Amino acid sequence: MRINPFLEKPKKIENTIMSYKQLSPKPYNINDVDPYTRVRAILMNGTEYEAVWSKHHFNRHCGNNDLRKSVSIIRRCEQQQQKLIANLKPADENLLQTTLGYEQLAVDLTAILAQRQTNKNVKNALDFALLEDFDHLYRYANLLETDMKEHAEKYIGSYTEIMPGRPTVAHPRHPYTAVNRPISNISANPITKCDVSIITAAEQQTMNYYMNLGSFYKHQKGRELYTEIAMVEEQHVSEYGSLIDPCATMYEELLMHEYIECYLYFSMLNDETDKHIKSIWEMLYEQELSHLHEALKILRANESKDWYDIMPNAEFPELIKFAPQKEYIRNIIAETANNTALGESCYTNVTKLNENDNFFIYQSKTIKDVQTMPSHIVIENHIKEYKEDYRLEDTQHPIKELRNRKVDNVTIGRIKK
Repeated sequence: MRINPFLEKPKKIENTIMSYKQLSPKPYNINDVDPYTRVRAILMNGTEYEAVWSKHHFNRHCGNNDLRKSVSIIRRCEQQQQKLIANLKPADENLLQTTLGYEQLAVDLTAILAQRQTNKNVKNALDFALLEDFDHLYRYANLLETDMKEHAEKYIGSYTEIMPGRPTVAHPRHPYTAVNRPISNISANPITKCDVSIITAAEQQTMNYYMNLGSFYKHQKGRELYTEIAMVEEQHVSEYGSLIDPCATMYEELLMHEYIECYLYFSMLNDETDKHIKSIWEMLYEQELSHLHEALKILRANESKDWYDIMPNAEFPELIKFAPQKEYIRNIIAETANNTALGESCYTNVTKLNENDNFFIYQSKTIKDVQTMPSHIVIENHIKEYKEDYRLEDTQHPIKELRNRKVDNVTIGRIKK
């Protein structure tokens, strides 16, 4: 079924305002929820977070109070949506358990988007960061067993493998390398325009989560691991965010935000297996249609443009459906684990870099002793206690150097040899 949300008849936006009781729905059960239901909730929480803050920026850069009032009601409704979704997480789900969901989302969503991309620069950016989020999942899973004596598969199921990707110690790179070439909304296809915004919002949610909650971890080494990985997530947000067309007007951006939210809620509605949460996605999709049509009114009134000027083909593209991406991820690991970023949407094998390259200079400033890096220590501690690292592999690792479960590799992707 092909849907153009601009042709749908929305409710009046005032009729979508929720009571405080509605903002506290029945949470899912951490012990029996489908992992992809958790992933969907995390994705939509991050989507609404991005929606709210983009409209706060709109508010701060607009001098027309009538216009600011029009945007304020959309923003308030989206604050309600975000609170509702955030409250789907149960009170007994702790910081580390939630973290596994964030990284599972990052891994599988990135792989899904990369495989449908026709824009080479966008696909390369997705494939590159994919291996880093994949490695983060491995590090947190090892911390989980060491600290909580639990296996990560309890929370991520058998959908996503857990093993080393590009080692986290190889991720710190010079800030210049995080600046990519932006797409053009004029020439880019709808999927590309959607995907760069979707992945930016998802990674931004992860960055914010680690920035704000990582320091609440129960011991110092765990806090340090969150700090290390939070810095990598900042790189990812910079890399993905720089792909977004910077020439779009704030009215066009407002419309695109609402279109993408409609698209995502419709995707979640069609993908969800939990009946209770499926009904929530349906309600929020209907609300979002109202927001989209309010944004369309604003665009028409302030730029004399219509939706077809921004989205000539506004039918929803292929819906997002969460499913295991194991084979694709294994292939990307085998082909690109030793890559690093050069910036401007360029990537290369680290062995081809000049010895004076910014990558090595930045690594030398941020990593004084690789043996003291938290991402390395968490694996070493697990090996000391359990004689090997924690993994969830269907078959042996695609890279020979990363198959040894008794040693944490710190050379892949960072050493010129």
